[in-house]
Amino acid sequence: MSAKNTKTTVDETIETIKQSDTAKKLIDNELWLSLGTGALKIVAIMVITYIALRLGRSAIRNVFKVRSRSPLKFTERREATLSKLLENVLTYVIYFISLMTILSTLDIDVKGLIAGAGIVGLAVGFGAQNLVRDIITGFFIIFEDQFSVGDYVRIGSAEGTVEEIGLRTTKIKSWTGELHIFPNGNVTEVTNFSIHNSIAVVDVSIAYEENIEEAEKVMQELLLALPQKYEDLVNPPELLGVQTLGASDVVIRIVAETVPMRHWYMARMIRKEVKLCLDAHGIEIPFPRMVMYSRKDEEEIHPREKQRRLESE
Repeated sequence: MSAKNTKTTVDETIETIKQSDTAKKLIDNELWLSLGTGALKIVAIMVITYIALRLGRSAIRNVFKVRSRSPLKFTERREATLSKLLENVLTYVIYFISLMTILSTLDIDVKGLIAGAGIVGLAVGFGAQNLVRDIITGFFIIFEDQFSVGDYVRIGSAEGTVEEIGLRTTKIKSWTGELHIFPNGNVTEVTNFSIHNSIAVVDVSIAYEENIEEAEKVMQELLLALPQKYEDLVNPPELLGVQTLGASDVVIRIVAETVPMRHWYMARMIRKEVKLCLDAHGIEIPFPRMVMYSRKDEEEIHPREKQRRLESE
């Protein structure tokens, strides 16, 4: 084939491509203008979504701050829980509106999509019983105030501070850092340690050689003065008396009522204060003793003992 014929064939092919509908659409300036406008709209929607989330969360926090100054106010636990929940719901609503707006920008029939989603959602709802149960259980957890954000709770084998209560899940952070996430429908039994006051139990050992009544008198004077030093104490600690008689010590028990979840701290402080007080009054806290002897010394003692018996006879 000659070069002239080859050139003619190429020109005809290019002309045919130009005349095709696809090529016309790609070459059309209005298409690229429409795509550029759509991309700018999507970027603008995303920016507005981010700003709306920031403003909405800030507004919720400010509302609760103003609410805390009013005569009718919730507890801090309740306010923290409702604040987290409203922020969670706000996020879902804004994301949904943003998604629908983006789909509308892309010329997708949103109304038909929502209608179809409703029918599909009805069919899926029968199979999503666990999801519905989680949401309903989460509503009653918040409505009945079973526990709130910041409470120290035990759910199943997990124990820690409630970080977040959502419509579907609850998050608990243990004191060692692990984050436990429970579907609300699985929360069947909860132990809440943060509602009522706690009790600190302290056992103090005294040597048998010491005067127990004197030791109790000294500790009683100390315990009466502790509430002035520690605000976590609700009442002066109570000296119950002798708890047990050990192998080498007498155990005296002290109990103290504290504000919720401060009993561990106060138990440590009471032990420290009692130890310093007993040392100041010369009252000994027993410690393990060990008696050692040498077999060689024992062999030397036995002949002397025999000799003494013979002399006595």
